[in-house]
Amino acid sequence: MYHHVKKLMYTVRVDEPDPRFGNMLLEQFGGANGELAAAMQYSIQGLNCEDPDRKDLLMDIGTEELSHLEIVGCLARMHLKPMKFDREKAEADPLIAIAGGGGVNLFNSQGNPWTADYLKITGELDVDLRSNIAAEARAKIVYERLINFCDDAGSKDALQFLMTREITHMKAFAAALESMNKPAFSIGKLAPTPGLVNQFFNDSTGAGDEGEIDTRGPWNEGGDWEFVSAPALQAQPPGEEASAIKTESSPPTAPEGLNDLLVDELRDILHAEKQLTKALPKMAKFARFERLRELFEQHLVETESQVERLNECLSLLGATARVKPCKGMMGLVEEGQEVMDEGKTKDDAAADLALIGAAQRVEHYEISAYTTAKNLALQLRHSALVELLSKSLAEEENSDQLLNQVSRTLMSVAKMPAALESVEEATSRI
Repeated sequence: MYHHVKKLMYTVRVDEPDPRFGNMLLEQFGGANGELAAAMQYSIQGLNCEDPDRKDLLMDIGTEELSHLEIVGCLARMHLKPMKFDREKAEADPLIAIAGGGGVNLFNSQGNPWTADYLKITGELDVDLRSNIAAEARAKIVYERLINFCDDAGSKDALQFLMTREITHMKAFAAALESMNKPAFSIGKLAPTPGLVNQFFNDSTGAGDEGEIDTRGPWNEGGDWEFVSAPALQAQPPGEEASAIKTESSPPTAPEGLNDLLVDELRDILHAEKQLTKALPKMAKFARFERLRELFEQHLVETESQVERLNECLSLLGATARVKPCKGMMGLVEEGQEVMDEGKTKDDAAADLALIGAAQRVEHYEISAYTTAKNLALQLRHSALVELLSKSLAEEENSDQLLNQVSRTLMSVAKMPAALESVEEATSRI
């Protein structure tokens, strides 16, 4: 929840109002690199973030940006105030003076309205953090330019405060990105094409009118780089493609035995899912709290659909829908039964948390199995199978996230005195 405190994060003082400079300030109020865009970008990224630690980071900084918006708004309004009463000052910008009454509004210094197109939100945390670092860098430069064009001492002090906080946020985002321990160029889940990823194309050649030259540096030589000289100008036999560019990400034909491996994987998952259709009703019956019981019942319906998809996948491959005993799932189901047996003597929250743990081990096992099968189907270029397996994989990932939500609520409520709130009341709100 948000609560407005009638106090600025930084007290604004304007000694000599300057309407033209007030117009410039609107760039940081409703512009592409302004505080409103930053507040919305980080807050929405935070709402979408499944990582509780970095979610807190995004919400903290997103909320601070709203405070910065208030500072910029007050500063701009104080500079624009003469437009309300002075005809000469009003002529500097009729949009602000006449349409806006000499105050701030959601547009930039050129009068263009604020738009959500400014926001960079991908749902991939590491990619979003990189966007945020760049956003803070751009905002820092805008503040620097505003300071350089400002003659008012009090305004400069406020802008210096805001500019400094941009660097603070850059440091926090950079540290959060580094803490994820992802390789610098590991973006998303699909690997780049080997060889091609390290080829640098020298596509701008010759000497320019302004003395431009071809250069070499760490961006195109040394390390893993392969320098390819002007691919478009390379001589090639008629009807043949240039051989310098590496374009194949996988062999044109699947390696021998890959189809059989996929069939084995699907039969293994099929047995796993059939075991779950028997285990899930028991888990639903054992669950103490309604929301957890509903999740198990919902996932049972999904599991039955997943069995049908697996049968369809095997049929598309021309294989019979027989199972291959899945010893991994056998062990997980057996472990889940032990958890339920031991849970009979535990408190409600403890018993359900243990049950969620057993269920999530199953989900992670299935996520791994479906990912492997999907990757094999991709390698075989079997798009129909990829689509079917992707649906089941998404359901497993969603189920895991829903269990996470219930688990976090149960753990937080378990710490509270029973007199304050019952677990049943808390979970009913999930």
